[in-house]
Amino acid sequence: MTDTLIHDDQKQTPAAAADPYVRPDVRGFLDYLNSVPGPKTHEGTAEAARAMYLAMKDIADPPIGTLGTVKDFTIPGPAGDIPARLFDPRESREPGPVVVFFHGGGFVIGNIDTHASFTAEMARQLDLPVVSVDYRLAPEAKWPAAPEDCEAAARWVASNPAELGRRATGLILSGDSAGGTLTITTTMALRDTPADVPVIVQAPIYPAADMNKEYPSFDDFAEGFLLTRDTMTWFADHYQADYTHFRGSPMVGSLVGLPPAVIITASLDPIRDQGRAYAAALVLAGVPVTYREAVGNVHGFITLRQAVPSSAGDVAGYLAALKAVIVEAEGARVMKQAAGA
Repeated sequence: MTDTLIHDDQKQTPAAAADPYVRPDVRGFLDYLNSVPGPKTHEGTAEAARAMYLAMKDIADPPIGTLGTVKDFTIPGPAGDIPARLFDPRESREPGPVVVFFHGGGFVIGNIDTHASFTAEMARQLDLPVVSVDYRLAPEAKWPAAPEDCEAAARWVASNPAELGRRATGLILSGDSAGGTLTITTTMALRDTPADVPVIVQAPIYPAADMNKEYPSFDDFAEGFLLTRDTMTWFADHYQADYTHFRGSPMVGSLVGLPPAVIITASLDPIRDQGRAYAAALVLAGVPVTYREAVGNVHGFITLRQAVPSSAGDVAGYLAALKAVIVEAEGARVMKQAAGA
């Protein structure tokens, strides 16, 4: 942003930059979080960080609530079975789109349970089945284990296995943070080598899309806004991705020919600008984009709806936008199929 200049008789000095807008409930949560003693995520082991993240879920997010189907199963993967869970507001349904969700956590922490409240709400609001994927984590399984597992899981869902009990006519890929990155890389992989049914919408949530450039938000929100520079460095050291490959940094790859996107970022997020840049690059590549930003909110808000109540509105807005794009994409698929017949 260009500095505003203040003129007087003697000199020109840059005006002080305005403090970023922080919602009252976000400020209260951050004040509490920043006052809590004890080690931070990056100051301990991966196992300790995972346990801390899991322990926070019932404090930070509401209960899962009622669904017609919650079912655990495994998916064949490149290094063994991948745990997964189906969330569906209905007990059974006709063929239609299926959501495949990849949880966040810097490729090091997080699992199906840490994001179960959100995936259950996603299933209810979209009225669609959601398959949540428990891909391998670093440092035990470094890059490219996570993108390999996510691609395998998406292809498995697209193959309409009997274990799923729902026939997919198209896939919606979604995930938050690291899962947002995996959403993009899996979408790109299935564009290049199509699965049995197509990806009709990609819907990454505050994704890390370009790890080869340090954007302004990385410095602006490096400390004090939940996700910190030190934690991101800790995640990267564990994951050890190759940022010259699209599976490590999606924007090094071609974005042409990708399906429509619904993208949401948080304005107080150190990786906010990567999500903005990805949305802009998709537009330049001719891909339809719906972009939203949770102004005054922080990274991780989809799993903070109890700790930060206003996050429920951000989640509802994102899912409403996603539902509209899914309806449009599914309509286009049906018309194309009819024309081909």
